Amino acid sequence: MLDPRGESPLSDGRTEAIDRFEDATLDRPHLFRRWLSFSGIQLFVAVFLFFLVFLILSLSTDSFLSGQNLANLFRSFSWLAIVAIGQGLVIIIGGIDLSVGATMALSGLIAGRSMQLGLPVVPAILCGLLTGAIIGWLNGTLVARFRLPAFVVTLGSMGIQRGIAFSLTGGWSVTNLPEPFLHLGQGNVSLGIGSVPVPLLIALTLALVIGLFLRRTVIGSDIYAMSSGERALVVSGVNVTRLKVFVYTLCGLLAAMGGILLASRLGLAAPGSAVGYEVDVVAAAVIGGASLFGGVGSIRGVLLGAAITQMLNNGLVLLGYPSYWQTAVICTLMLLTVLLDYWRRQGEMVRYETSA
Repeated sequence: MLDPRGESPLSDGRTEAIDRFEDATLDRPHLFRRWLSFSGIQLFVAVFLFFLVFLILSLSTDSFLSGQNLANLFRSFSWLAIVAIGQGLVIIIGGIDLSVGATMALSGLIAGRSMQLGLPVVPAILCGLLTGAIIGWLNGTLVARFRLPAFVVTLGSMGIQRGIAFSLTGGWSVTNLPEPFLHLGQGNVSLGIGSVPVPLLIALTLALVIGLFLRRTVIGSDIYAMSSGERALVVSGVNVTRLKVFVYTLCGLLAAMGGILLASRLGLAAPGSAVGYEVDVVAAAVIGGASLFGGVGSIRGVLLGAAITQMLNNGLVLLGYPSYWQTAVICTLMLLTVLLDYWRRQGEMVRYETSA
């Protein structure tokens, strides 16, 4: 089993989320090596990629660093990061959720349609969030309790949700949404030193809360241990089925939140929104260091992956490349990251066999 940073196994089937990176007694060389061992080489690569992409785009186009473009970039990064955090958790337990884009669309549509029918903003948003949570719960139940392949379950869920979304409005978008709702995606919060987009504030707050949850709770440790020590977790008294359902439910809830913020930003809830978002969301989690083999990943890595993915999308548009090049570049980067993860695992296996 792995600890939250892919470290050594523990005998009781659980892991400890203890970070001593800030220990002042360590000198700088040891501090750097400890950071690498905790975070993994993939997170180091993600940091390098972030600065490389940022530098290239800053030098390649004059508009990348403009205030308007950065504001748009921060907003679009926000809902991608929120959904990618949920996807990252599912990947850490060894699963996958291909329905997050459809969940974003359906949840945003449910919230918009509820407001259109006269429901106040807050209850309407809660309806959208509940929709995402129910979808995640259903996905998790089919995967964990009935042991169906996550790929097939979530792919089927994606098609069902798209069908429901189009049937609710006959394919038409829900418009004329109330101003308080639009403020969620379009508004700013003044923090004294400047204004911060509301979606960015929500995304960073969620990242902090979920990051602390993973690093400081027993459940968070169990999530990391699940992919490599499910039997040990059962022996130690963990209800693995319930834990898997919880993770998928949380993923659905976060996808719903991202979809609601997207609808708020666009000023409409469309049944065809977030099409193809599955690629960006999975890519953000994987590029940020979440291993498709399970057991490895971090919230800070997912944030980095989401930032890289969104900068590439934004920068390629500014450079005049067609939209299909965005998908090609991001998928290529994702495949290279998976290959790097494979080499890392092979190296760990060789070291383990040599030491044994």
